Amino acid sequence: MYAIIETGSKQYKVSEGDVLKVEKLDAEVGAEVEFPVVMISADDGVKIGEEVKNAKVSAKVEAQDKFKKIIVFKYKAKKNERKKQGHRQPFTAVKIEKITL
Repeated sequence: MYAIIETGSKQYKVSEGDVLKVEKLDAEVGAEVEFPVVMISADDGVKIGEEVKNAKVSAKVEAQDKFKKIIVFKYKAKKNERKKQGHRQPFTAVKIEKITL
């Protein structure tokens, strides 16, 4: 059984027990969060739309951290124009506890 959830304007395929890194959520480590469900695939088939409006995916916040640094380098030839920046995107790691219909 798996579900498609939506968070941070992105959709993720999750199963129970998965650890997922999503856009930063405003929640403490150890807190329970719920995600809206777009689709559920179970033994009795696929459910979408009105069939999953009451479905929920419960997850536990494992960590609040930042991804590895990426380097942004802007350069214009023959103009002596260079700009180097680094960026670390924050994320929230969540562990999927259960999927309910």
